[in-house]
Amino acid sequence: MSIAAADFPLWAAILVALFLLIGSSLTFLGALGLLRFKSFYERIHLPTLGTSWGTGGILVASMIFFSVTQSRPVVHEILIAIFVTVTTPVSLMLLARAALYRDRTEGNDTVPPMAPDTPKPEPIVHD
Repeated sequence: MSIAAADFPLWAAILVALFLLIGSSLTFLGALGLLRFKSFYERIHLPTLGTSWGTGGILVASMIFFSVTQSRPVVHEILIAIFVTVTTPVSLMLLARAALYRDRTEGNDTVPPMAPDTPKPEPIVHD
């Protein structure tokens, strides 16, 4: 049995609205960072955080809303959150390593600066 909009509790409506605002704001910041930053290495950080944390906020809002309206715990969103949390950082690392490898093999100067105490890597020589 579902609850009509007029019967939805105020505390639940406030929590759902709060988590939706947080999640959508973080996702918007991620999209804004993707548009604003210039280099690939700068552009990969904000969208990843926006995806992970923004999705988390929206999923929490969804869990609260559907748990209250259906009068039982709804936890399907936990599975979605696990998949997003696992796959987003892994894909970020793979993309960053591929771009770094490409930049080093091409001798591109856009490779990000390393810490001062880090030894400089040897150039890759193809036979």
